[in-house]
Amino acid sequence: MVMDEPKNRGAAAKRAVKPASDSQTVTKTAAKPSIIYIDGKFLPESEAKVSVFDHGLLYGDGIFEGIRFYNGRVFRLEEHLDRLWDSGRSICLEMPMTRAEMTEALLETIRQNALRDGYIRLVVTRGVGNLGLNPAQCKRPSVIIIVATIALYSEEAYRHGLTVVTCATRRMGPASLNPAVKSLNYLNNVLARIEANLAGADEALMLNDAGNVAECTADNVFVIKHGQIFTPPITAGALRGITRSVVFEIAAELGINISETDITRHDVFIADECFLTGTAAEIIPVIKADGRVIGRGKPGPISLRMVARFREITQESGTPIVS
Repeated sequence: MVMDEPKNRGAAAKRAVKPASDSQTVTKTAAKPSIIYIDGKFLPESEAKVSVFDHGLLYGDGIFEGIRFYNGRVFRLEEHLDRLWDSGRSICLEMPMTRAEMTEALLETIRQNALRDGYIRLVVTRGVGNLGLNPAQCKRPSVIIIVATIALYSEEAYRHGLTVVTCATRRMGPASLNPAVKSLNYLNNVLARIEANLAGADEALMLNDAGNVAECTADNVFVIKHGQIFTPPITAGALRGITRSVVFEIAAELGINISETDITRHDVFIADECFLTGTAAEIIPVIKADGRVIGRGKPGPISLRMVARFREITQESGTPIVS
C-alpha cells in the first residue's frame, strides 16, 4: 500500500494532465502570458480564477510549496513533495491526486510555459465550501500550479550581502500553528516583512517566545563562528527548509562542522559570517544586523563557498522537465 495515494483518485488520474507537446519545449517570448494549472486544466493567466468561496482564500486553509528549476531540471522535487504531503497529513487535507499525477502536472506546466529556469508555486487549498469555518463543508481540495521567472534579490546583493533587523512580531510556536506545516496562512511572516520594509532592511529576524532566533520571514538563518556553522533547530520555530538541508550536505562535503543550536541576537551580532537560505533566496550572505556590522562587513569565505557550491549543484542535478 502506498500511503501517499488518496482513495478517490480515479477521476483525477484521467484528467490530471493533457500534454502540450511530446517533444522538447520551445522558446518563450516575453509577451506570451503565463499558463496556469488549475484542477486538471491549463489556462492563460487572464482566465485562471478560483472561487471566492475557496477556503484557501477565506481562511488561509491550505498548503503550498515554492520550488525552483534550473537548466531544465526541477531541483529537489521529491523533497518538496514529501513536505507537501506531510503538511497535508498534519492538517487533515487529503490530496486529490497521486504523487505521480502531481509530478506530471507540475512538469507539464513548466513545459507549457517553455522555461528552463524559474520558480514554481504549488498550492493545494481546502477547496470550495460555504462561509462557515468548518472544513467538512469543502468537498474537494483544489490544486494550483504557477510557473514564473524569479529574482528575489539582485546579483549585487549576493556579492555584497543583505541587512537585517530584528522584528517585534514573534514567530508562532508549534502549540499554535506548527512551522513544519507550510500553510497558506502566512500573516505571521507578512507582519514581520512589513517591519523590515518600514526599517529599510532587506529581511527581518523573527524570534520565538523564548527570545531565540527562529528564522527570517522567508528564510532559514545560519551563523559562522571560528570556522563552524550554526543554525536554529526545527524546535526553535524554523521551517525544515529544503535549501537548509542542502547546506548540511555541502558542509559535510567541504569538511566544515555544522550543528543545530539555539541562537540569540547576540550570536548574530558577534558572528564572523551570516547567511540566509530559502528556495527563492537560495543562499545569500548577511553583512549587517540591527545596525551591527557582521564580521568584516562583507560576505565571508565560507558563505561564498556555500553560494558557489550550491549554484554548481543546482546546475547538475534534479528531475528532468523533458524526459
